[in-house]
Amino acid sequence: MEYKPETPFDNIESAHEYLGLLAQALDEARQNVESDIADEVNAKSPRRLDAFRLVLYKLDKLGGHVKNGRRLLNDLRTLRRLLLEARVEAAVAKPGPESKSA
Repeated sequence: MEYKPETPFDNIESAHEYLGLLAQALDEARQNVESDIADEVNAKSPRRLDAFRLVLYKLDKLGGHVKNGRRLLNDLRTLRRLLLEARVEAAVAKPGPESKSA
């Protein structure tokens, strides 16, 4: 029976992939807001321009958090690989009860 994840966070790899997609969406949103800011510069609504700048700031902050999250997930993947390899090496190095009878 093959395990099928129910959520994007059922394992480290899928969470990492999800955060990658979120980072792409944030980049697209940032580009859209930057073009909106360029359109608003000549408009007569400074509050609207300030609101767009605040949105851009919040997108940058969220983007930084997503980037840090991806880095942490990558570290966890690396540590898991190291631990699993150490476990396999320990199992190979430790002789089983069958080898003692020789």
